[in-house]
Amino acid sequence: MTTNGTVRIAAVGDLHFPRFPTAIVQPVFAHVGSRADILLLCGDLTDHGTEDEAKLLVRELATVKIPIVAVLGNHDYESGKPEVVTAIFREAGVHVLDGDSIEIDGVGFAGVKGFAGGFGERALQAWGEPSIKAFVHEAVGEALKLEGALAKLRTALRVAVLHYSPIHVTLEGEPPEIYPFLGSSRLEEPLNRYPIAAAFHGHAHRGRLQGRTRDGAPVYNVALPLLQTMTPEQPPVSIVELQIPVAEAAA
Repeated sequence: MTTNGTVRIAAVGDLHFPRFPTAIVQPVFAHVGSRADILLLCGDLTDHGTEDEAKLLVRELATVKIPIVAVLGNHDYESGKPEVVTAIFREAGVHVLDGDSIEIDGVGFAGVKGFAGGFGERALQAWGEPSIKAFVHEAVGEALKLEGALAKLRTALRVAVLHYSPIHVTLEGEPPEIYPFLGSSRLEEPLNRYPIAAAFHGHAHRGRLQGRTRDGAPVYNVALPLLQTMTPEQPPVSIVELQIPVAEAAA
C-alpha cells in the first residue's frame, strides 16, 4: 500500500501465453513493478491449458516482485488439466482463486472464473434438455462460489476478480450474438449483495474498457487484446488506484 492510503492495482487478462510471446508480456510485467502494489491476472493465462505453457509463463512471472492474484479462464481448461495448471502457478507464489478469497494490503480479493449464460431477462434458464440445465447449473454454481468468497471477506474494500463478465456493458464492441457466451448477469448479483470497490474481468477481446454494476461499482475489462487496441501508447495493462478508508489505512 502506498503512503497516501491508496492501493494501486494492475490488472490484465487473456495473456494466452505463449500466443502472446515474451516480447509482449514482459513489458507488461516490467511496467507494473514500480507502478502497482498488486497484479491481477484475469484468466486465459495460457493458450491451451497445458503444463508446459503454465511453466513457461511462471518463468516470465519471476520478474514480478509484487503479489499476484489470478483466476483461470476457459483456455486454461482446454487440455482438461486445470488442477495441474493451478498447482504450477500456486507453487510459484501466485494466489490462484477459485471461489476463495485473500486479503492483501487491506484489500480483500474474491475470485472465480465465472461462466456464460447471458444477461437479465434474456439469460438462459434451466428448462428443457439435461444439457441446458447443466449449462445453467454451471453458471449458478460460479455465482454461488463468488458470493461465498465475498461473504468471507471482512475488509473495508472488496475487489472481484473474474474471467467472464458480470455485466453486458463491457462487452459492447463484440458481436451482440455472442454476448451470452462472454458472461452472465448471475455473476453481478453477488457484487451488489456484497458491495465491491471494483471488479476486473477479461474474455471480451473487442469489448469496452469500463462499465458499472447496477449499484454503481466500476467494472473493468482488462483483456490484453482490448488494451492493445485502446491504449496502444503504453503496455497493455490497466492500473487503478483505490482509496483505503482512513481507519484501515492507519491500521
